[in-house]
Amino acid sequence: MIELAQLDWKNLPFGFQPTDFNVRCYFRDGKWSDIEVSSSDKIEMHMAASALHYGQEIFEGLKAFRGKDGKVRIFRMKDNAARIRSSAEGLCMPPVPEEIFCKMAEMVVKLNARFIPPYGTGASLYLRPIEIGMSATVGVRPATEYLFMIFVSPVGPYFKSGFNPTRICISRQYDRVAPKGTGRFKTAGNYAASLKSGQLAKEKGYSTMLYLDPLEKKYLDECGPANFFAIKDGKYITPASDSILPSVTNRSLMQLARDMGIEVEQRHITVDELDHVEEAAACGTAAVASPIGEIDDLDTGKKYVIAHDGRPGPIVTKLYKKIQAIQYGEEPDIHGWTTIVDVDD
Repeated sequence: MIELAQLDWKNLPFGFQPTDFNVRCYFRDGKWSDIEVSSSDKIEMHMAASALHYGQEIFEGLKAFRGKDGKVRIFRMKDNAARIRSSAEGLCMPPVPEEIFCKMAEMVVKLNARFIPPYGTGASLYLRPIEIGMSATVGVRPATEYLFMIFVSPVGPYFKSGFNPTRICISRQYDRVAPKGTGRFKTAGNYAASLKSGQLAKEKGYSTMLYLDPLEKKYLDECGPANFFAIKDGKYITPASDSILPSVTNRSLMQLARDMGIEVEQRHITVDELDHVEEAAACGTAAVASPIGEIDDLDTGKKYVIAHDGRPGPIVTKLYKKIQAIQYGEEPDIHGWTTIVDVDD
């Protein structure tokens, strides 16, 4: 039996928590190296590494959960492996083969088993795979050498309010990404571009910024670091846009909605439609499904109150409970989304 780390599991923040090991793999001379295990939380980089100057950095986020049955499950690991390969191709980086990605993900979970939060605490083990350009270059061109690594951190809820409605805001003064740009890839630059607007939102008392499409400023786009979805006329609606990161969690929730007999529409959603939305939420690996209670348009002064009673809506609640039940092994995984990791062998 593995002795767990001494942490306040029920009050973990969503942030970095030191653990025992990370795993690394290098791309050199056109091929990936053997996997290495490291206990160091430092990376040695050349001062002219392409990741530092030209933004060749991509990453992923996925979670491992300890279930009621004691088993540890990684949620949709192969889907995250596929998405980081898509990001790699978009930034002229060598894609990490699925076999390497999955082997390293399972390995890092096993190595840090004592940091997997106990069942019932609401916490999980967050996996952060990253790939960065390592070779020295001065001049805009792809690197020739890369590092792929995965580290982990036990985390609590992304939004401090937990599963309670949050207030978010709209501002047309900021874009997260450019039209036809890198929005559909999970790369550091997209998040750097959202820091200023995110800071502004928090200073004004909101949890995050809801961006509009960067081309016409007519349609809802990304919700801070998460996807946006809403319930309107009993349907699950979510933005269709080339500038949005395809969320593994959103795709999962759409499937669960269909399983519940709810019609799903992935389409343009105008700001005015918020007047007729019954429920709304931000969704992603970190946020899971975080209900939205009010959306304030900072430019027009219009307030869209969604959670009139201050509580999460019934469909968002049902979807949240359903996806959590699958992640924790409380309900059958009929879609084959989870990978069980034997942490005791």
